[in-house]
Amino acid sequence: MYQQQTYNVRGKKKKRSFLSKLLRVFLWIIGSILVLLIALAIYLVVVSKMTPPDIANKEALKLQRTPLNSTAWTLGNNWFRKSNSGLYEMYVEGAPFERGVINGKLSAELIQRQEDVFVGQITKMIPSTFYRHFLKYFIGFFNRDLSHNVPEEFKEEIYGESFSASPNYDYIGSNYERLMNYHAAHDIGHALQGMALVGCTSFATWDEQSADSNLIIGRNFDFYMGDKFAEDKMIVFYHPDKGYNFMFVTWGGFTGVVSGMNDQGLTVTINAARTDVPFGAATPVSLVAREILQYAKTIDEAWAIASKRKMFVSESFLIGSANDNKAVVIEKTPTGMDKYSPNQHFITCTNHFQGDSLKQLASNKLQVAESASEYRYQRLTELMKRNGPNTVQNTVNILRDRQGLHDANIGMGNEKAINQFIAHHGIVFEPKKKLVWVSTAPFQMGEFVAYDLNQIFSMKGLQTDHEVYDTTLNIPADPFLQTADFANWTKFHHMKEQVANGGTLDVAGFINTNPELYQTYWIIGDYFYKKKTYDEAKKYYAIALTKVIATKGEENHIRKQLEKCEQALQKK
Repeated sequence: MYQQQTYNVRGKKKKRSFLSKLLRVFLWIIGSILVLLIALAIYLVVVSKMTPPDIANKEALKLQRTPLNSTAWTLGNNWFRKSNSGLYEMYVEGAPFERGVINGKLSAELIQRQEDVFVGQITKMIPSTFYRHFLKYFIGFFNRDLSHNVPEEFKEEIYGESFSASPNYDYIGSNYERLMNYHAAHDIGHALQGMALVGCTSFATWDEQSADSNLIIGRNFDFYMGDKFAEDKMIVFYHPDKGYNFMFVTWGGFTGVVSGMNDQGLTVTINAARTDVPFGAATPVSLVAREILQYAKTIDEAWAIASKRKMFVSESFLIGSANDNKAVVIEKTPTGMDKYSPNQHFITCTNHFQGDSLKQLASNKLQVAESASEYRYQRLTELMKRNGPNTVQNTVNILRDRQGLHDANIGMGNEKAINQFIAHHGIVFEPKKKLVWVSTAPFQMGEFVAYDLNQIFSMKGLQTDHEVYDTTLNIPADPFLQTADFANWTKFHHMKEQVANGGTLDVAGFINTNPELYQTYWIIGDYFYKKKTYDEAKKYYAIALTKVIATKGEENHIRKQLEKCEQALQKK
């Protein structure tokens, strides 16, 4: 009996000893993980820090703008105004830091308002505070080498502009860090979205393909960050101390280029292509485009600049040149580069590669097979062949086209259409004449206002507030804006936002606003699925599959939702 008790006591001691050791090991593991997490957090904070460039002379910070009225200001020869078209216009000259400061002082309200909109949209897209903080550190890690890949001139300019940024977002980073990161936002979003690429469209004609034989270029910049993001478009004219004068379409706080032309008649527009998720920052696409615009006058010079810059996403640059009287597409990935120059006197570009080498990439073939890019490319080619020798008006008409192949009704807002109802801007260039037309709201359907670069860059300041575009060359707004269909689109967009925010949905009314769009029925399907009304959800998912769906990824998602409904109904 005594021996048995002794054995039990010893057994219990051994068991307690084992549990004690196990607990110590567990605590050691937890402690080690916490140490690693703290170390990682410290590392991420350290690597996400960007040291501003060293500026010897900061006298420009003392400059002050002078108001001409409530919507126009001057600062020396520099000026900023709001046009009666709704566009903001700005002229800036000088050395990098100086012109950055001047840009910031003239457009401070737009810089701050645009960041409010941008951060607000991110908050809407990622409501979780935890995930937003995670995204902050991810971007910090992702962009840890960004500063080393941006030319010193552009860093100085962005630094000068950062003094006018909002004081409300220090928790994200310093003004300079935020503005630098925003210049890589297109690239990061592009890399993380994968299938959901921005669906930009661009094309050009010359020689016998243009009515007057001159080079004509058109493009839609389909980049959507909410309705408010596109409200304050800026048309900026730069007279830098080095390089060529140029204009570009942008927004507050962004000095990169997505669409622009210089005074040598060279144009740059960018179109996203399928890309893998990169592991570190390189030169943002928009700053590669900016460098080309500021320092190239020929296609060969544009190629030389693009080839010396490392990028971390895949992109197509449609380059138009008055000197060459033609356009080409420079295609670039993080590891390769190609040039697409067709054998005819017109060129089209959507969101896939066409050059001999890069079109063979598996990722590009997948893009052609599964995205809306190839369909839009075919529709673009169809319209160009149908309309005969091109004109500026014809170019605008193509940019506004809402139909599918062979004029099929594929629903308003379909990504397979050239006009997807999301364009930040549409733009047309005539490089030899130094003329550019920029769309006004809504999307690319408002009036296209014309700017003559020869006239703009010959101005000596702005003594009085007056319109600087050429009223005789403006192209009227799309008559579609006065139709019942556009009124229905407006209702559709409003109702879609309502249901996205948890509101109730008038199903019949919603269908009537956009009956041919697959997303109409997808949204209704999701609406009923969330309510666990699986029979109704199944019905509308099935209808969605009968429509022209933009991407294979979306089709697969709808099919999966349909399967989930069938499984849920079987369990009842």
